[in-house]
Amino acid sequence: MNNPGPRTSTLDLVAAVGNALTPTDRRIAEAVLAEPTLLAFGTVSDLADHVGTSRPSIVRFATKLGFEGYTQLQQHVRSDLSHRLSRPSERIRSDGEKAVPARVAIDDAVASVFDALQGERLAELVEPIVRAEKVWVLSGETSQAGAHTLHSGLSMVRPGVRSLEEHSFGSDLSDAGPLDAAVVFDFYRYRRPVATATKVLADAGTTIVAITDSPLSPLVELADTWCQIEVPAIGPFDSSVSIVAMCELLVAAVAKQLHDDATDRIDRIEALWEETRAFL
Repeated sequence: MNNPGPRTSTLDLVAAVGNALTPTDRRIAEAVLAEPTLLAFGTVSDLADHVGTSRPSIVRFATKLGFEGYTQLQQHVRSDLSHRLSRPSERIRSDGEKAVPARVAIDDAVASVFDALQGERLAELVEPIVRAEKVWVLSGETSQAGAHTLHSGLSMVRPGVRSLEEHSFGSDLSDAGPLDAAVVFDFYRYRRPVATATKVLADAGTTIVAITDSPLSPLVELADTWCQIEVPAIGPFDSSVSIVAMCELLVAAVAKQLHDDATDRIDRIEALWEETRAFL
């Protein structure tokens, strides 16, 4: 059973299975919709006591909504709360009333990275990056920290890594081709230039590896392979923690795959740094 995407509201999930809900399910749904923080930050027992039902009934309710259990439903509701305030100014005006506590949000986001890379998914994401002639890195504004981490790290372990900047899309994109791979990041609210540039790359035959936050992201339909991670709000702005963590894991996996080539390249770079006295 798949975990519904973060852009699907809890209300929509309840409405989609409305005919299958028992009277107990409906009491749980009413409680959750009336006070979502009860589910977002409480335990199964807390919610069961509030509704006047059993813990197994809460877990069954979660599975009816499409989740593997209470924990996944709880993470979804936390994400839903975070994204109700999509503009930084709205987050400030709310004075944190609907905000997920920072430590909880960051823990959930980092966990989402490791969840996204289970099984063969990490190998699927890394394989195009390893074999590509050139690797293009493209990012929206809120994921620039991750893009910088990926570009910096990949440039140390393999040649031909290029960062795409909006002001030079025309000249840079003209060099992309079917032997290349592009790693593209963007998250809600998705930026039009990123989606446009990604389509140009896809049309050129470049393999698209997308890192985003929802199956509804415009990057998904253009991607050859993609994964979904959580990007929480910390204060008024989106956090870069999960994006940077994802990029660090990608770089480590690429270095492991390239092994001798990566080692030789790092040694050459280190020698040049010594020769040019790069460090004090």
